[in-house]
Amino acid sequence: MDGYVATDRVLTATASGPPNSRRVGDDQNLVSRVWIAAIGGVFSLPPLFVLFRAALLGGESLDEVTGALGPLWRTIQLGALVAITTAVLGSVMAWLVVRTDLPGRRIWHTLLSLPIVLPSFIGAAAYAAALAPNGVLYGPLDLVGLAPQGRLAGMGAAWFVLTVFTFPYVFLPVAARLSVLPASLEESARMLGRNGPQAFREAVLPQLRPAIRSGALIVFLYTISDYGAVQLLRFDTLTRKIFSARLADRAAFYVLATMLVILTFVAVAAQRRRVPGTMETPENPGVAQPPIKLSGWRRIAALAVVAATLTAALLAPVASLVVWAWRGVADGRVDYAELIGPLVNTATIGLITAAVVVTVLVPLALSTVRRSDGLAGAASIAVTAGYAAPGVVIALALSFWVRSVPGFFWLYLSFPLLLAGYAIQFGALALGSAEDAVRAVPRSVRESARLLEPDRNRRIALIHFPLMRPGLVSGGGLVLLSVVKELPITLLLAPLGFNTMATRIWAKFEEGYAADAGVFALVLLLVSGVLTWLLVLRAMDS
Repeated sequence: MDGYVATDRVLTATASGPPNSRRVGDDQNLVSRVWIAAIGGVFSLPPLFVLFRAALLGGESLDEVTGALGPLWRTIQLGALVAITTAVLGSVMAWLVVRTDLPGRRIWHTLLSLPIVLPSFIGAAAYAAALAPNGVLYGPLDLVGLAPQGRLAGMGAAWFVLTVFTFPYVFLPVAARLSVLPASLEESARMLGRNGPQAFREAVLPQLRPAIRSGALIVFLYTISDYGAVQLLRFDTLTRKIFSARLADRAAFYVLATMLVILTFVAVAAQRRRVPGTMETPENPGVAQPPIKLSGWRRIAALAVVAATLTAALLAPVASLVVWAWRGVADGRVDYAELIGPLVNTATIGLITAAVVVTVLVPLALSTVRRSDGLAGAASIAVTAGYAAPGVVIALALSFWVRSVPGFFWLYLSFPLLLAGYAIQFGALALGSAEDAVRAVPRSVRESARLLEPDRNRRIALIHFPLMRPGLVSGGGLVLLSVVKELPITLLLAPLGFNTMATRIWAKFEEGYAADAGVFALVLLLVSGVLTWLLVLRAMDS
């Protein structure tokens, strides 16, 4: 018995590490907590700005609340509808391209990731033009008696457009999670007498729920903060009212923005309570799952579902853009040299932002999943809430702080400030995927790594990172694909003369050059597809 006790003491001492290792670990934990506090502070700047300015209004703000209840309710309805629909659609698409032998599934994987590249205002405009009497979709729909009557507008139109352009926010993290789940999950369920659907529901779905919920939350936040689609489709939400009031009625602007901030924090806090930080990949993961074989009508049905989704999300709007572009090309009105500068700027700022945001937020993801203390929880709420803030609010907030705080004015209209704006707007995309990546490291691997390498940073880099890489790359890809289409932050915070593809597309629309806008949008889509394949899908496959 004494031998067993001695052995247990030796193992405990080995696992805990020598005193020097514990001191190093304490120092690393202190640095990590300071870093997390700094992240929470920076990401809290926009809501603090809104609340500060709203508080200065005093009783005047109460008069604006009653008139905002209608837009608030419509915003909640639209956000919930789009989030639920994309949760189902994105999960189904991820399962088909990752877990089955669907023909050409790698190509499908790339193509299904692309709809989020199209700015919402371009997607809405493309659909409005395609469904107009002379549009590319009006004729075929008219033949079967489904041609729309009147202009595309209202909640139904906003729900459809935002759903088809945002479901990849669920598709990508769920696909990344599916790619690392072990075969032992379903094998164990089948050994207990479960059939295929039962095994998926009881063994696989619980492992996917954090990714599904985090993706659906991102979609909800995107929807309630979107301006381009709801403006073109004439559906009054909080964001549309915020933009219309930003110059004419500052009191309404700050009250509406405050309501949006409160709605955001409620949604994020509710999601954080539902998603436990302990949902991790099971121990002894074994080999990867072999793809499920589809045959006969199942293969045909799967291909039909994927093709229909891709048609609605990509092919139909692209066809409308091609028509615009062809008119300009045929008339020789397109200046191709004008593409080079914005294209290089877009790719460069997108890659830099993706790398910086993922690197900055990995320590926070480790803390929220492994320890989930109050500081990490508050910082994660601040990061996630930033995604729901309209770009104009983030830009105005950062401009206000750097011009008001002594010593920071040099940041105004600089690349660091632009990068900070992108990070606040899209940090939630990286954080959700990073948290799923952290959960992909089984507890047994962490415990073994702790015995082999006492230094926490080296342990994460050498042992944890290879298992976390698919999720981290997926999050970086989401950030990249979002940055390349961002408009308000770029317009308000970019250095003078710095143009991206999104700003040039917007300018062409404003100037009435639809043909040029179509060419720019098609080039943006093509480049984003190449970047998605190179930086996201290849890394996930490896």
